[in-house]
Amino acid sequence: MDKVVSLCKRRGFVFQSSEIYGGLSSTWDYGPLGVALKNNIAAFWWREMTQLHENIVGLDAAILMHPRVWEASGHVAGFVDPLVDCKQCKARFKAQDLVKTWRNKKKLEALGGGDIPEGGEGHLEELKKIRWPEALCPTCGTTGSLTEPRLFNLMLKTFLGPVEEAAATVYMRPETAQGIYVNYLNVVNTSRVKVPFGIAQIGKAFRNEITPGNFIFRTREFEQMEMQFFVKPGEDTKWLEYWRDARFNYYLSLGIKRDKLRLHRHTQEELAHYAADAYDIEYEFPFGWQELEGIHNRTDFDLKRHTEYSGKDLNFFDEETKERFTPYIVETSAGLNRTLLVTLLDAYDEDVQEGEPRTVLRLSPAIAPIKVGIFSLVKKDNLPETADRIAEDLRKICPVFTDHQGSIGRRYRRMDEIGTPWGITVDYQTLQDQTVTLRDRDSLEQIRVSVDLLGDEIRRRLAR
Repeated sequence: MDKVVSLCKRRGFVFQSSEIYGGLSSTWDYGPLGVALKNNIAAFWWREMTQLHENIVGLDAAILMHPRVWEASGHVAGFVDPLVDCKQCKARFKAQDLVKTWRNKKKLEALGGGDIPEGGEGHLEELKKIRWPEALCPTCGTTGSLTEPRLFNLMLKTFLGPVEEAAATVYMRPETAQGIYVNYLNVVNTSRVKVPFGIAQIGKAFRNEITPGNFIFRTREFEQMEMQFFVKPGEDTKWLEYWRDARFNYYLSLGIKRDKLRLHRHTQEELAHYAADAYDIEYEFPFGWQELEGIHNRTDFDLKRHTEYSGKDLNFFDEETKERFTPYIVETSAGLNRTLLVTLLDAYDEDVQEGEPRTVLRLSPAIAPIKVGIFSLVKKDNLPETADRIAEDLRKICPVFTDHQGSIGRRYRRMDEIGTPWGITVDYQTLQDQTVTLRDRDSLEQIRVSVDLLGDEIRRRLAR
């Protein structure tokens, strides 16, 4: 993890936000290579989830929404967690997480016993039954330093209009899904879609995370890639299984190692209040197995809640069968930033080539920020000018980078470190027969290719 974080800063993938002012905790900026990689992942996902499916359309909903949306969704009432602070080491914990930790260590009985409470205001009294002043801080080991639980809202608030008052309060959306649900009728009425159909969206979301960390794994500002699939009641189980398998295979097509991925089915205790069944696709991060994407059977909960709160009929009328019903929703929800982190961690490798250590990102060519590095063997005798002309032609096909400075081996290694799949070297033979050396990042195979055929060769390799 430390090596990937260092590479990200050194090569311009990810920077600390507001760094010249000391930075802002858990916020990150994406540099030239980072934004290119992020955009490529988003485009790969968008193609997979819309272009390849006749019955999935796209949407880009506003970040700011009517406050009633979040009342209907349950976020206003339930998106709170009781927090406990350690006055000694300043660590902060979710109260129910502490209870689980103590239970695992067989210390809960001494603290009052009872069931593990869930988060939310309704359980604050249960948490108060625990004798917090006698509790042990799991971080510093101090007894008697923990505060009583206090409610902490995970939604970030702002105000619309010139006056900061309660009536003007709106929320920065904590998820993109609700923007899809409230536009469900608009899509049905304008796109001639028929159940089953999906609505896909990529967009920013905001959560006032209690314990952000692990670089860009958990942050307060992040991007989601979500697709909500509307199905006929009774067909939800079939479609949940379909999307579970399809989404798992998607990560394999992205180049992620199979042995680093696994499926986790939610237990009854883990299921969200809106879900009948759910799976997580998990990745083995350096800090353990963690969720990469969730696939949930949300039943008809969301559309019925918005029907109740808005007064609008969100049923679907099937013209063929003349049936009217509230669709069930199968959700696929992935984090763009988290996916980017996975691609970097999974691609990072170190080896030795020609007696020298090499750092290499074995990124899939489909998402690599730069596809081709183009070099002149030496910086004279018209070789740089020839390389620049080749680069100008190839830029019409894919992103390329030219470099005429330093030894050719070092230039190759710089490209390897940022994940560039192929290198092209213009040498003296190029001036004689109009061929160049084409080098593969992973196999290190080098072949001669005619300049006239370079474009076709790169297209063929990108299409694999």
